[in-house]
Amino acid sequence: MMDSTLSMATKKSPLARLMAYPLVQIVLGMVFTFAAVPLVMGLASRLVDKPYRILWPQLLAVLLVWFGYRFYVRRIEKRQPAELAIPGMARELGGGLLLGAGLVCLTFAVLAALGVYQFSGVNALHIVLLLPLAELLLVGMAEEMMFRGILFGVTRRALGSKAAIVISSLVFALAHLPNAGFSLLAIAAIATYGVLQAALYMRTRRLWVCIGTHIGWNYCVSQVFSSTVSGHAATDGLLRGELAGNTVLTGGAFGVEASLVTILLIGAVAAYVLRLAFASVPGTSRD
Repeated sequence: MMDSTLSMATKKSPLARLMAYPLVQIVLGMVFTFAAVPLVMGLASRLVDKPYRILWPQLLAVLLVWFGYRFYVRRIEKRQPAELAIPGMARELGGGLLLGAGLVCLTFAVLAALGVYQFSGVNALHIVLLLPLAELLLVGMAEEMMFRGILFGVTRRALGSKAAIVISSLVFALAHLPNAGFSLLAIAAIATYGVLQAALYMRTRRLWVCIGTHIGWNYCVSQVFSSTVSGHAATDGLLRGELAGNTVLTGGAFGVEASLVTILLIGAVAAYVLRLAFASVPGTSRD
């Protein structure tokens, strides 16, 4: 009688069994994490005039993304979101920002040495240069939570680290397909960047470095070097310059993220971090 009772108690309900499927977890995670973004932006555009839609919609969306991801992890994955723990956040976020900024500066330095980036001057410092940070924080948090925290994390538990790196990086690249100027080089570059981000997540077991790298890269390309980010129109940033020449090097309409130089530089860093990650995480060498 006791054995029968224990057996019944340990049986999972149909809903619990459904929630255990990796694909279901990924879909639910994406919904819980991202659903607030179009909702907030849509409501803000309908209810508030454009001059008053500065910063707060993006920051509100960041807050809701944060809570949505944590809700998903706790309720669906049944664990604590240690990858977003506050202790150590500032140091890891700062390290990621420096890595992202450093990669951008190195990329443009190589492009300048190759003669396809011509520097022409410096614009005046202005508070406007800081305004895009709210949107970039939202993009960095939402995309890293979805593609690294959810897609990579769930796939890794189901299929192993190597499969998770490949799948999450390719899906991350293909998610940029609607952007202007998308090309095979753009796929390769963004997928390579996805590998780097997955490696950083594996190495640190945290998302803060990934979020910092994402923000640092996007901010420096757009607001420091005044260049196109993933096919989005370039804006006037701190430095004036122009990318001109072979599109294999410049990235063409998609921007520097579709440059062969970007692929090689990020690929080299990704390979190094991957080596560290597989060496430091027990069992990953067999995945």
